[in-house]
Amino acid sequence: MVNNNEWLIIGEITSPHGIDGKLKVKSLSDFPERFTKPGQRWLQVNMEEPISYELVSGIQKPGTNTFIISLRNIDNRNKAEGLRKHKLLVQSNDMPDLKPGEFHINELKKLKVKEIVNKKENIIGEVCDLLNERNNLLLIKLYSSNKKVLVPFVEEIITCIDLKKGFLIIDPPKGLFDL
Repeated sequence: MVNNNEWLIIGEITSPHGIDGKLKVKSLSDFPERFTKPGQRWLQVNMEEPISYELVSGIQKPGTNTFIISLRNIDNRNKAEGLRKHKLLVQSNDMPDLKPGEFHINELKKLKVKEIVNKKENIIGEVCDLLNERNNLLLIKLYSSNKKVLVPFVEEIITCIDLKKGFLIIDPPKGLFDL
């Protein structure tokens, strides 16, 4: 079984595109170069061991988060059809450079979540995941109830992130944790 800490899912193959083996991929990444820059990628179905493929080329469909990619040795529709619903992966250490204020998903996972009440910081939970289907929602597990809640990853709510100290500060709107 694959150790999920070693891989990042960057997309999912949704269907073949045409007759020459091209693949339509739904992006789960904020980095389009992962689908356009040639090089090694991996495909995985279910929880099987990922298989290495070489990305030859890729283009983004304008106005969408869909890419049309070509993989070496996938040269006809039948081969492409066999890859439907495969996850497209990169190794977790393959991290593009970020601009100030940007974060990789793996950096946010396991951060402690603090809330400031009456000028006092209280640790209320930890980040479990970031759901990024263009919504950017943090999944936070609250310590008080073991409940998992979705919190919009926006500056108005997530007011501070300190990766070095391992926490973020949240200013939730009233009722957010009651949803």
